[in-house]
Amino acid sequence: MKRRHLVRYAGAGFLATLGLGGMSQWRPTPAQSSGVTVRWLGHTSFLFSGGGRRILANPFRSNWPNEPIGCTAGYRSPAVASDLVLISSRLFDEGYLNELPGDPQILSDPGVYEYPNLRVQGIGIPHDREGGRRFGTNVIWRWNQGGINLVHMGGAAAPLQVEQQILLGRPDVLFVPVGGGPKAYTAEEAAQAVQTLNPKLVVPTHYRTQAADPETCDIEGLDGFLALMEGTPVSRAGETMTLQPASLPSSGRRIQVMSYAFG
Repeated sequence: MKRRHLVRYAGAGFLATLGLGGMSQWRPTPAQSSGVTVRWLGHTSFLFSGGGRRILANPFRSNWPNEPIGCTAGYRSPAVASDLVLISSRLFDEGYLNELPGDPQILSDPGVYEYPNLRVQGIGIPHDREGGRRFGTNVIWRWNQGGINLVHMGGAAAPLQVEQQILLGRPDVLFVPVGGGPKAYTAEEAAQAVQTLNPKLVVPTHYRTQAADPETCDIEGLDGFLALMEGTPVSRAGETMTLQPASLPSSGRRIQVMSYAFG
Protein backbone atom coordinates (compact mmCIF):
# COMPACT_ATOMS: atom_id res chain seq x y z
CA MET A 1 0.00 0.00 0.00
CA LYS A 2 1.49 3.30 -1.09
CA ARG A 3 2.05 5.69 1.76
CA ARG A 4 0.41 9.09 1.42
CA HIS A 5 1.36 12.25 3.26
CA LEU A 6 -1.58 14.41 4.32
CA VAL A 7 -0.76 18.10 4.71
CA ARG A 8 -2.38 20.01 7.56
CA TYR A 9 -2.54 23.75 8.01
CA ALA A 10 -0.37 24.85 10.93
CA GLY A 11 -0.53 28.62 10.88
CA ALA A 12 2.13 31.09 9.78
CA GLY A 13 4.92 28.63 10.53
CA PHE A 14 3.53 26.25 7.91
CA LEU A 15 3.45 29.00 5.30
CA ALA A 16 6.94 30.15 6.17
CA THR A 17 8.21 26.58 5.81
CA LEU A 18 6.81 26.47 2.29
CA GLY A 19 8.26 29.90 1.56
CA LEU A 20 4.87 31.27 0.60
CA GLY A 21 4.66 34.32 2.84
CA GLY A 22 1.39 35.81 4.12
CA MET A 23 -2.21 35.22 3.17
CA SER A 24 -3.37 36.33 -0.25
CA GLN A 25 -6.78 37.74 -1.06
CA TRP A 26 -9.43 35.84 -3.00
CA ARG A 27 -8.45 37.47 -6.30
CA PRO A 28 -7.29 35.61 -9.40
CA THR A 29 -3.90 36.60 -10.78
CA PRO A 30 -3.55 37.24 -14.54
CA ALA A 31 -1.99 33.78 -14.91
CA GLN A 32 -5.13 32.23 -13.45
CA SER A 33 -7.66 33.87 -15.73
CA SER A 34 -7.72 31.35 -18.58
CA GLY A 35 -10.65 29.24 -17.36
CA VAL A 36 -10.79 25.70 -16.02
CA THR A 37 -11.58 22.31 -17.56
CA VAL A 38 -13.66 20.03 -15.34
CA ARG A 39 -13.74 16.26 -15.86
CA TRP A 40 -16.27 14.19 -13.94
CA LEU A 41 -14.78 10.92 -12.70
CA GLY A 42 -17.97 9.67 -11.04
CA HIS A 43 -19.79 10.23 -7.74
CA THR A 44 -18.19 13.35 -6.13
CA SER A 45 -14.82 13.01 -7.88
CA PHE A 46 -13.67 15.63 -10.39
CA LEU A 47 -10.40 16.64 -12.01
CA PHE A 48 -9.91 20.41 -12.40
CA SER A 49 -7.27 21.51 -14.92
CA GLY A 50 -6.31 25.14 -15.38
CA GLY A 51 -3.87 27.82 -14.27
CA GLY A 52 -1.02 25.35 -14.69
CA ARG A 53 -2.43 22.90 -12.11
CA ARG A 54 -4.38 19.66 -11.97
CA ILE A 55 -6.52 19.39 -8.83
CA LEU A 56 -8.27 16.10 -8.08
CA ALA A 57 -11.24 16.07 -5.71
CA ASN A 58 -12.51 13.04 -3.80
CA PRO A 59 -10.99 9.95 -5.42
CA PHE A 60 -12.97 6.85 -4.43
CA ARG A 61 -12.58 3.09 -4.34
CA SER A 62 -14.62 1.96 -7.33
CA ASN A 63 -14.52 -1.78 -6.78
CA TRP A 64 -12.74 -4.48 -4.88
CA PRO A 65 -12.04 -7.89 -6.46
CA ASN A 66 -15.31 -9.84 -6.47
CA GLU A 67 -16.97 -7.33 -4.13
CA PRO A 68 -19.08 -4.44 -5.51
CA ILE A 69 -18.72 -1.25 -3.50
CA GLY A 70 -21.98 0.65 -2.97
CA CYS A 71 -22.79 3.61 -5.18
CA THR A 72 -19.41 3.69 -6.98
CA ALA A 73 -19.25 0.01 -7.97
CA GLY A 74 -19.60 0.59 -11.73
CA TYR A 75 -17.34 3.60 -12.14
CA ARG A 76 -13.80 3.29 -13.44
CA SER A 77 -11.02 4.12 -11.02
CA PRO A 78 -10.62 7.92 -10.62
CA ALA A 79 -6.90 7.50 -9.94
CA VAL A 80 -5.63 10.03 -12.49
CA ALA A 81 -2.48 12.12 -12.52
CA SER A 82 -2.74 15.33 -10.47
CA ASP A 83 -0.64 17.86 -8.59
CA LEU A 84 -2.97 18.37 -5.63
CA VAL A 85 -5.68 16.13 -4.15
CA LEU A 86 -8.55 17.43 -2.01
CA ILE A 87 -10.52 14.89 0.01
CA SER A 88 -13.68 15.61 1.97
CA SER A 89 -13.24 12.69 4.37
CA ARG A 90 -11.32 9.43 4.81
CA LEU A 91 -14.33 7.35 3.70
CA PHE A 92 -13.79 4.99 0.77
CA ASP A 93 -16.23 6.85 -1.49
CA GLU A 94 -14.45 10.22 -1.23
CA GLY A 95 -10.99 9.72 0.19
CA TYR A 96 -9.36 6.60 -1.27
CA LEU A 97 -5.69 7.36 -1.94
CA ASN A 98 -4.02 3.99 -2.50
CA GLU A 99 -4.10 3.93 -6.30
CA LEU A 100 -3.08 7.51 -7.08
CA PRO A 101 -0.18 7.81 -9.53
CA GLY A 102 2.83 10.00 -8.84
CA ASP A 103 3.22 11.89 -5.59
CA PRO A 104 0.53 14.57 -5.40
CA GLN A 105 0.13 16.69 -2.30
CA ILE A 106 -2.99 15.75 -0.35
CA LEU A 107 -5.20 18.05 1.70
CA SER A 108 -7.64 16.43 4.08
CA ASP A 109 -8.37 18.81 6.97
CA PRO A 110 -10.09 22.16 7.43
CA GLY A 111 -7.73 25.13 7.19
CA VAL A 112 -6.11 27.55 4.78
CA TYR A 113 -3.38 26.35 2.42
CA GLU A 114 -1.27 28.69 0.31
CA TYR A 115 0.72 27.95 -2.83
CA PRO A 116 2.10 30.29 -5.51
CA ASN A 117 -0.96 31.88 -7.15
CA LEU A 118 -3.30 29.48 -5.38
CA ARG A 119 -5.15 29.62 -2.08
CA VAL A 120 -7.25 26.65 -0.98
CA GLN A 121 -9.58 26.78 2.00
CA GLY A 122 -11.15 23.78 3.69
CA ILE A 123 -14.24 24.41 5.82
CA GLY A 124 -15.52 21.72 8.18
CA ILE A 125 -19.18 20.71 8.42
CA PRO A 126 -20.80 17.59 9.95
CA HIS A 127 -20.88 14.58 7.61
CA ASP A 128 -24.21 13.43 9.04
CA ARG A 129 -27.34 14.82 10.67
CA GLU A 130 -26.09 13.96 14.15
CA GLY A 131 -23.39 16.57 14.56
CA GLY A 132 -20.74 14.31 13.03
CA ARG A 133 -21.20 11.53 15.59
CA ARG A 134 -21.61 8.84 12.91
CA PHE A 135 -19.34 9.91 10.06
CA GLY A 136 -17.22 12.71 11.50
CA THR A 137 -16.38 15.91 9.64
CA ASN A 138 -16.84 16.63 5.95
CA VAL A 139 -14.55 19.25 4.43
CA ILE A 140 -15.99 21.73 1.95
CA TRP A 141 -13.24 23.01 -0.37
CA ARG A 142 -13.04 26.50 -1.83
CA TRP A 143 -10.44 27.78 -4.29
CA ASN A 144 -10.00 29.96 -7.37
CA GLN A 145 -8.66 28.32 -10.50
CA GLY A 146 -8.55 29.82 -13.96
CA GLY A 147 -10.27 32.94 -12.65
CA ILE A 148 -13.30 30.95 -11.42
CA ASN A 149 -14.32 30.64 -7.76
CA LEU A 150 -15.06 26.96 -7.13
CA VAL A 151 -16.76 25.36 -4.12
CA HIS A 152 -16.90 21.57 -3.77
CA MET A 153 -19.18 20.56 -0.90
CA GLY A 154 -18.10 16.91 -0.77
CA GLY A 155 -20.62 14.99 1.33
CA ALA A 156 -22.04 17.83 3.39
CA ALA A 157 -25.07 16.73 5.40
CA ALA A 158 -25.67 19.58 7.88
CA PRO A 159 -27.22 22.99 7.13
CA LEU A 160 -24.76 25.79 6.50
CA GLN A 161 -24.23 28.05 9.52
CA VAL A 162 -23.66 31.80 9.24
CA GLU A 163 -19.91 31.46 9.80
CA GLN A 164 -19.64 28.91 6.99
CA GLN A 165 -21.70 31.07 4.68
CA ILE A 166 -19.36 34.01 5.29
CA LEU A 167 -16.28 31.90 4.56
CA LEU A 168 -17.76 30.45 1.38
CA GLY A 169 -19.15 33.67 -0.03
CA ARG A 170 -20.88 33.41 -3.40
CA PRO A 171 -19.33 30.69 -5.58
CA ASP A 172 -19.15 30.95 -9.32
CA VAL A 173 -19.58 27.17 -9.48
CA LEU A 174 -21.02 25.00 -6.69
CA PHE A 175 -20.59 21.21 -6.64
CA VAL A 176 -23.35 20.04 -4.31
CA PRO A 177 -24.44 16.52 -3.23
CA VAL A 178 -28.11 15.86 -3.95
CA GLY A 179 -28.78 12.12 -3.52
CA GLY A 180 -29.29 11.91 0.22
CA GLY A 181 -28.51 8.85 2.27
CA PRO A 182 -27.10 9.02 5.82
CA LYS A 183 -24.09 11.20 4.98
CA ALA A 184 -24.98 13.78 2.32
CA TYR A 185 -27.70 16.27 1.41
CA THR A 186 -31.10 15.15 0.26
CA ALA A 187 -32.60 16.94 -2.73
CA GLU A 188 -34.42 19.32 -0.36
CA GLU A 189 -31.29 20.05 1.68
CA ALA A 190 -29.26 20.59 -1.48
CA ALA A 191 -31.83 23.04 -2.83
CA GLN A 192 -31.60 24.99 0.44
CA ALA A 193 -27.81 25.14 0.19
CA VAL A 194 -28.12 26.46 -3.36
CA GLN A 195 -30.53 29.15 -2.20
CA THR A 196 -28.17 30.09 0.63
CA LEU A 197 -24.96 30.35 -1.43
CA ASN A 198 -26.58 31.64 -4.64
CA PRO A 199 -23.98 30.30 -7.11
CA LYS A 200 -23.95 31.16 -10.80
CA LEU A 201 -23.62 27.52 -11.84
CA VAL A 202 -24.74 24.40 -9.92
CA VAL A 203 -23.22 20.98 -10.63
CA PRO A 204 -25.12 18.17 -8.85
CA THR A 205 -23.01 15.33 -7.39
CA HIS A 206 -23.46 12.26 -5.18
CA TYR A 207 -26.57 10.82 -6.81
CA ARG A 208 -27.51 7.35 -7.94
CA THR A 209 -26.48 6.30 -11.45
CA GLN A 210 -26.19 2.97 -13.23
CA ALA A 211 -22.82 2.58 -11.47
CA ALA A 212 -24.64 1.75 -8.22
CA ASP A 213 -24.70 -1.74 -6.80
CA PRO A 214 -28.46 -2.29 -6.32
CA GLU A 215 -28.00 -4.13 -3.03
CA THR A 216 -25.68 -1.71 -1.25
CA CYS A 217 -26.22 1.80 -2.66
CA ASP A 218 -28.40 3.94 -0.36
CA ILE A 219 -28.78 7.18 -2.33
CA GLU A 220 -31.41 8.53 -4.73
CA GLY A 221 -31.17 9.66 -8.33
CA LEU A 222 -30.99 13.18 -9.76
CA ASP A 223 -34.64 13.70 -10.73
CA GLY A 224 -35.85 14.75 -7.28
CA PHE A 225 -33.37 17.62 -7.12
CA LEU A 226 -34.16 18.80 -10.66
CA ALA A 227 -37.89 18.76 -9.86
CA LEU A 228 -37.33 20.96 -6.81
CA MET A 229 -35.26 23.38 -8.92
CA GLU A 230 -37.98 23.70 -11.57
CA GLY A 231 -37.63 27.03 -13.32
CA THR A 232 -33.83 26.99 -13.18
CA PRO A 233 -32.35 26.40 -16.65
CA VAL A 234 -30.61 23.03 -17.03
CA SER A 235 -27.72 22.38 -19.43
CA ARG A 236 -26.19 18.99 -20.09
CA ALA A 237 -22.61 18.09 -20.89
CA GLY A 238 -20.50 14.97 -21.23
CA GLU A 239 -17.76 13.92 -18.86
CA THR A 240 -15.77 17.09 -19.53
CA MET A 241 -16.65 20.77 -19.69
CA THR A 242 -14.54 23.89 -20.04
CA LEU A 243 -15.61 26.98 -18.12
CA GLN A 244 -14.55 30.56 -18.74
CA PRO A 245 -15.43 33.47 -16.45
CA ALA A 246 -17.33 35.10 -19.32
CA SER A 247 -19.34 31.92 -19.99
CA LEU A 248 -20.98 31.89 -16.57
CA PRO A 249 -24.47 33.39 -16.16
CA SER A 250 -24.33 37.16 -15.67
CA SER A 251 -27.57 36.99 -13.68
CA GLY A 252 -29.56 34.20 -12.09
CA ARG A 253 -28.17 30.68 -12.13
CA ARG A 254 -27.96 27.57 -14.25
CA ILE A 255 -27.74 23.86 -13.42
CA GLN A 256 -25.08 21.89 -15.29
CA VAL A 257 -25.67 18.12 -15.41
CA MET A 258 -22.63 16.10 -16.43
CA SER A 259 -22.89 12.66 -18.03
CA TYR A 260 -20.61 9.73 -17.30
CA ALA A 261 -19.46 7.64 -20.30
CA PHE A 262 -20.28 4.09 -19.20
CA GLY A 263 -19.16 1.13 -21.25
